Formats: sequence, C-alpha cells, structure tokens
Amino acid sequence: MRRVALALAAFSLLGAGRPAGLGDVVSVHHWTYPEYTRVVIELTRPTSTEGRELPPDPAAGAPARLFFDLPGVWAGRRFDEPIPVGDGLLRRVRVGQNTPDTARVVLDLERCDHHRVRELAAPDRLVIDVFGPRPTARRREHRSALARALPTDLRPVRTIVLDPGHGGSDPGAIGVGGLREKDVTLALARLLRKRLAARGFAVVMTRDGDASLSLLDRTALAEGAGGDVFVSIHANAAPRSALSGVEIYTLDENSERQTLRVAARENGVAPREVDPLQRLLARLRLSEVSTRSERLADLVHGEILSNMGARWPSVRGPGRKHGPFYVLYLSDMPAILVEAGFVTHRGDARLLRDPEYLGAMADQIADALTRFRAGSRPVVAERAP
Repeated sequence: MRRVALALAAFSLLGAGRPAGLGDVVSVHHWTYPEYTRVVIELTRPTSTEGRELPPDPAAGAPARLFFDLPGVWAGRRFDEPIPVGDGLLRRVRVGQNTPDTARVVLDLERCDHHRVRELAAPDRLVIDVFGPRPTARRREHRSALARALPTDLRPVRTIVLDPGHGGSDPGAIGVGGLREKDVTLALARLLRKRLAARGFAVVMTRDGDASLSLLDRTALAEGAGGDVFVSIHANAAPRSALSGVEIYTLDENSERQTLRVAARENGVAPREVDPLQRLLARLRLSEVSTRSERLADLVHGEILSNMGARWPSVRGPGRKHGPFYVLYLSDMPAILVEAGFVTHRGDARLLRDPEYLGAMADQIADALTRFRAGSRPVVAERAP
C-alpha cells in the first residue's frame, strides 16, 4: 500500500492527464444504521469490483481497511480529502486514482464482521454495506438488532414507513385535467398516516411536502428510521386511457411487458434497461422478506377489493403484480408498492381527487397493516364477473 501511495503521488506530480474513455466518480454518500453502515459511490458508467480486506499496520499507524478497485473509472483529484464517518464501524472513506485507468475506494475500518457489495444501474452505483457491532449502540438500536435477529414471522411490527412517490421537480405521471401523481401520493400518504397513528403505529414519511428525493434517499430514510414495513405509494398511467384500477406490487424477477413499462416509469429508466436489473434484484432479494411482502400485499389487495369494490367497482382492476422497483429492493424490510389508480383514466382521475375515496383507501390499507401486525392471513375476495 505504501508503494501504491508513492506511485500515486508521482503520478499526480508528473501531471499525467486523464486517459480517454473513462467514467467518473460523481459523488460519495454514507448512511449509518443500527446493524451496518452503507457507502454509495455514484458513477457515470458501470463497473465491476470485489472488496479486499487488509489487516491493520501498527508500524504505519494504518487501521484495517477494505478497498475496491474500479476499472475504467476516473476519480482524479476531486476527492483528495478523506470523507470522515466515525460511526463505530467506519473511520473514513478515501477515493483516489490507483492507476491511470482504475480508481480505488478505501474504507478505513473501526470494526467489521463482514461486508456486502451491490452494483446498481440507472444511475450506475456501487453500494457497500459494512456490518458489525457498534461499541456505543443506543438502547433503541439494541432492540432493533434483537428484533431483526428473530425469524421474520416473529418480528414485531411497530414502525411503518410511508413513501409518497415523486415530488418536487418530479411530478410523476400527469393525467386527466393535469392531475399530478406527486399530489395524489402525498394526499393519500397523509390520510394513511392519520389512520395508522390512530391504530397505535409509529409512522415515518419519506416526504411530508413537495420535496425532491432520490430513490436511494427514500430507502436510506426508511432504514435509518428503523422501519418495520415499507409502503411506497404511487398513481398509475398508461398510453391507453381505458386502463383503470388498483395495482399492488411486490418484488419479483418475472415481469410481463406491462410491468416492465410501469417499472421503467417509476425507476426513471428505459424499458430495455429493466430486464438485467430484474435479474440482479431477484438474485439479491432476501426470500424471507419477500414472503412477508407477498402476505402483506395480499392483505392490502383483499381489504380493498372486499370493502371498496361494491361502491367503487374500478378498484377491481389489474390487481396483484410483481415488478423490479428500486424502492422495494433496497429496503431489507417487508415492502409493497401501491398504485392507487390511473391518472390517465377519466373515472380514476376523478376518484383520485376525491378525499372520500382516498380516505376509504387509507382505511383499507391501515386495516391490512393492522391484520399484518397481528399475523392474520389474507382475506379471499371475489372478483367481479
């Protein structure tokens, strides 16, 4: 490592230029959770890497380290200063140019039991999670760690994270009469928060106003809040204005063409980019969490059909589906995505503006989450002929 540092210094002093055709390191972010620390390196091109661990070097005063070489990536001098973390697992993050065509990310460790690396697309990112016990963990963090150590069916459900989709500069889908998805999702989330609080849940909102949040920020907020269930709220859109109804999504590798279209819109990527992402997500998703997500989605769908279908038949629409949504993947808690209706359908758009309709839907989702907390099984709802 010392020879590498000297070589890098010489490389810089010689004023070597940037080779052509390389991607860039755009940004470095980190989040601290009770059981791990997450570091996210955003890039302008995909790369592939594996972590290597180095033991501490007392003679040089160097701590234990993890490092990741990123071929085809240029860091240059943008990250000359280390990024301090100091959360009990990581001391700091360092980013530099290891060779003219390879950047290097170094994590200086305080402690580490194991780590996990994920490579994501659109935008291209390297996600590094470092796991281990923290010496100064607070009592709440101990409770969270103990709860997450239980089998998933035995874990208590106390905190619901509500994620109103889109917001700020991202209006989401725009439908009949200029109805904006971001307004529908926030209105429904606020109504649902009241219902859940009345039922004894703690509720965290990823946004409670017209704010712009990245998908990574949303899941970081969810996990940082110690959430037990993640509910992402959206409103649908389609080229065919005849499509209507409610859809409840969970994560799955197998998608129909329509699911690819919806996933591409929600993820902000072209449909052709979704298929490889699906394979990556399916490979990494925890099967236990997926099972609980399926049960929750069935509960929500059953409550909506059983208790709203007679008055609002349009809720008996596309129904239960699976899709490769980032917000469902990046969270390690049971997670569903609710498409509350189609803003592009005249009837649905009218309902999505109606506080009574949104209130009824909030009631059914809250009832489903209450039954989920109690370990209830999904109701079986008859579909209209």
